[in-house]
Amino acid sequence: MADPVAEVVSLLKPSPSISKLVSGGGSWLVERTELGNPFYCAVVEGCCLMTITGREPILLTAGDFVLVPEIFSFTMSSLEPPPREAAAQHLETSPGVFRLGNPDGPVEIVAMVGHCAFASDDRALLVSLLPEVIHISGEERLTLLVRMINEETRADRTARDMVLRRLLEVLLIEALRSTVGTAAPPGLLRGMADPLLAPTLRRIHADPGRSMSVEALAQDAAMSRSTFFDRFRREVGVAPMEYATGWRMALAKQLLRQDIATAEIAQRVGYGSASAFSVAFTRYVGKPPRAYSRNATAA
Repeated sequence: MADPVAEVVSLLKPSPSISKLVSGGGSWLVERTELGNPFYCAVVEGCCLMTITGREPILLTAGDFVLVPEIFSFTMSSLEPPPREAAAQHLETSPGVFRLGNPDGPVEIVAMVGHCAFASDDRALLVSLLPEVIHISGEERLTLLVRMINEETRADRTARDMVLRRLLEVLLIEALRSTVGTAAPPGLLRGMADPLLAPTLRRIHADPGRSMSVEALAQDAAMSRSTFFDRFRREVGVAPMEYATGWRMALAKQLLRQDIATAEIAQRVGYGSASAFSVAFTRYVGKPPRAYSRNATAA
């Protein structure tokens, strides 16, 4: 049976960007805006505040890990930050190693931070299935993975980029594994924690080419149509067929980038003919399959 979480991470295509080892002391504040990329941080010792625009500050302490799949504006600071208008004090002491605040004072925080990118054309759809913020305490595996990414980023080793991509995939999966449960916000993780919906999600991912309807999916889940529809939308955050269509189109885009014939793609993602698939794809993506394939090849 398919693993929806692994497939979503694979389709996101995480790629390396920036990884830093940061220490700080005294009063300090770093502000970042207009990123739109995933951000992660593992606190090695000490504590600090992370404040995402529109959210309450998050206290990060030693052993904490935080991942934001898509972040646009946030600050990280000491527990008593300086005024926002104060000039930031940061110094790069060696490649990828930074000191914040008073460079001559005692070290009060050590953290490993990083940014990456999602290369998928469907990043908006796939990110929408994940929690907006993942905050985990005491998972040593996550800290170890961030440390490996940090070390690999600064090293000049053979196959470095490939290793970093694989490490980022494992980091994302480990973070998502630690969040699975009913406490997660509506999305794929919460749906996978529901014993009645998880088999449905696995079937959608395992066989996107089969005929699907709300009635058929509800019958598979041993629920009435209305109960299944309401439960799916409440737990996953979208209607069942909206989820199925989005997943089919994400797969179709991947197959089109591989220059596979439209008729074969139509069969793989559940459309009775190439013309029916072309109409659905154009309505969903805004351009016909051939045009999308040409643009993807050119890019």
